[in-house]
Amino acid sequence: MEKQLLLGNEAVARGLYEAGVRVISSYPGTPSTEITEAAAKYDEMFSEWAPNEKVAAEVASGASLGGARSFCAMKHVGLNVAADPLFTSTYTGVNGGLIIAVADDPGMHSSQNEQDSRHYAIAAKLPMVEPADSQECKDFVKAAYEISEKYDTPVLFRLSTRISHSQSAVELLEREEVPLKEYKKDPAKYVMAPANAKKRHVVVEERMQALKELAETTGLNRVEDADSDIGIITSGISYQYTKEAVGDKAGVLKLGLVNPLPVKLIEEFVKKYKTIYVAEELDPIIETHVKCLGISCHGKDVFPLIGELSQRIVAKVLL
Repeated sequence: MEKQLLLGNEAVARGLYEAGVRVISSYPGTPSTEITEAAAKYDEMFSEWAPNEKVAAEVASGASLGGARSFCAMKHVGLNVAADPLFTSTYTGVNGGLIIAVADDPGMHSSQNEQDSRHYAIAAKLPMVEPADSQECKDFVKAAYEISEKYDTPVLFRLSTRISHSQSAVELLEREEVPLKEYKKDPAKYVMAPANAKKRHVVVEERMQALKELAETTGLNRVEDADSDIGIITSGISYQYTKEAVGDKAGVLKLGLVNPLPVKLIEEFVKKYKTIYVAEELDPIIETHVKCLGISCHGKDVFPLIGELSQRIVAKVLL
């Protein structure tokens, strides 16, 4: 099996190719730009730059409704521009699978703010996955399309500057040709006039309950136990910083599905450890969820709210 060193963004593009994606419409913005640049090298996928993020999301959503696996990418502030079709697509659902990738920029290396896109997943009631290395960038793309089509929903795919621009080995597989799904005219599902939207909101809430059950069992979430008094709940690049800093000196719950977050999985994990830490960049999304479960933990009281984490910061707190 061939392996190749790929940037995270390149690995996402490879995942799109292997997953049988047909249509990609994006708007450039660091740290997401290279996804579509890399995807454009595959002749099997139609790739374009849209005039803005809203149009990109609408093109990808339209291709999805037409039965094709589709994709769009943007940076975190671009999701503000795409918010209108994003929130509506939650109600309409999909036909072919649809992934909307958003690359956050902790540390503001190339951005005017430091917003946390996980808030959009919560507000829009959409599943969100977050990989922690290039291999997961590719693998999580395939998993996200399976979630999208099984649960009839767009899936948000959260990246960050360090994941997008770091490089690691990736196993390359052949492309899976996914047939176009038949389009069936269904105004009650796809036309969000108020009378239809009221009924679709019920569907959205039922879907979120099903996704909460998925969060308890999905392989996107992983427990790495250790003989220690310390347990750490983390995700994305923060997982890499945590492992590099503490190795096997602490138990780790690595979350790959970051919305919705699991309940039982977290409750069972924390029972094994005396002290619980939540290591995450930017806002205390996971920390707030854990505390709402009545679990005492350390988060932004010891880790910074602003900027990136690092191995040094994690080690200073935990060692």
